[in-house]
Amino acid sequence: MDRLLVSERGARLVAGVAAAIIAWSSILVKLSHASPSTAAIFRCVYALPVLAVLAWREDRRLGARSWGDRRPALLAGVFMAVDLVLWHHSIEDVGAGLATVLANLQVVFVPLIAWLLLSEHPGRRVLIALPATLVGVLLISGVVEHGAYGHNPGVGTLLGAGAGIAYVGALLLLRRGGVDLRRPAGPLLDLTFSAAITASVIGVGLGEARFVPVWPGAGWLILLALGSQVIGWLLITISLPRLPAAVTSLLLMIQPVGSLILGGLLFAESPSPLQLLGVMLIIAAVIFATRSSGEALPEAAPAASAA
Repeated sequence: MDRLLVSERGARLVAGVAAAIIAWSSILVKLSHASPSTAAIFRCVYALPVLAVLAWREDRRLGARSWGDRRPALLAGVFMAVDLVLWHHSIEDVGAGLATVLANLQVVFVPLIAWLLLSEHPGRRVLIALPATLVGVLLISGVVEHGAYGHNPGVGTLLGAGAGIAYVGALLLLRRGGVDLRRPAGPLLDLTFSAAITASVIGVGLGEARFVPVWPGAGWLILLALGSQVIGWLLITISLPRLPAAVTSLLLMIQPVGSLILGGLLFAESPSPLQLLGVMLIIAAVIFATRSSGEALPEAAPAASAA
């Protein structure tokens, strides 16, 4: 893996594979037929043993991490749990494809919230892209037409956008913690552990008490945990910080586009023409916003793995 990531071509290949793997996230959630909280909990729980082994190997090689190093990732897991539960509810209301597009709004939201909370002025491209993003969200919500796809597209759109905003909190906490790129498994273990506990608390609060998934749903969640939560996250965390921002933004779009296609093929999801126009606006806005010159975007690297 290290040899492959030496070149930009190798890093691009690894990131593309990771984004393609994560494109299946919403599909596997839907196939599991688990409640949103159950899916959020067990995609984390099933990933913990593998991540624990990988983190242990990192500690043996690089030394144990201090509490100060671990705290940001643990706090980030709280936001991640909120993101996952909201996103899984959004999948039920507006479909796997559209929900995944909405979850990737965080690429535009990160600079804006960093501006409000951290006094980091967003680039001009972000401000230009924001109106198109909001119009895209409005079109996906179905409020401007009759017969929009989804059981409840308006609510699903709000939940999907909320998931993207919650994910911003996770990204900013990891960024402020100064995650060591040599050891991605340790912070990911802390985040995943915290997210599992927080999602359990949320599930109790929402009354989604049937937590233990049954077969074959458990099998789909195991696949989700190993594919997205472990392999996908690790590959993206390792590869994308080594790529230019312009390449990063294009590669991250593999996930929402892939989820949209898979949702159509596997579940006959058929968004309306206006909803598809909204998707195109959001994708174009995200690509435009993240092509700012000199912007390395390490904080946005896990965008595709938000799902």
